[in-house]
Amino acid sequence: MAKEKVTLTLDADNLAALRSLVGPRSLSAAVDAAVAERVARLRHLAAVDEWLAELDAEHGPVPPETLEWAARLVADWESARRTGRGRRRAG
Repeated sequence: MAKEKVTLTLDADNLAALRSLVGPRSLSAAVDAAVAERVARLRHLAAVDEWLAELDAEHGPVPPETLEWAARLVADWESARRTGRGRRRAG
């Protein structure tokens, strides 16, 4: 795989934390892995956006009551996640 040298400006605290975590291993490899993960996530989100646009074109917009139901579901899930309810424990 081709490599390219770049200059980056990073948050000093994040950089120090990364250096302490990767130790003697390559800082470049750790940053490259993080960038690869971010690129994969952005590609995934773009594909989801495209799929939702296709669904919208084919079936019309999502009814407001369905969006409200989904928003409540996500809010309940977030609340449970924050409080630790529903979390499975090892053991």
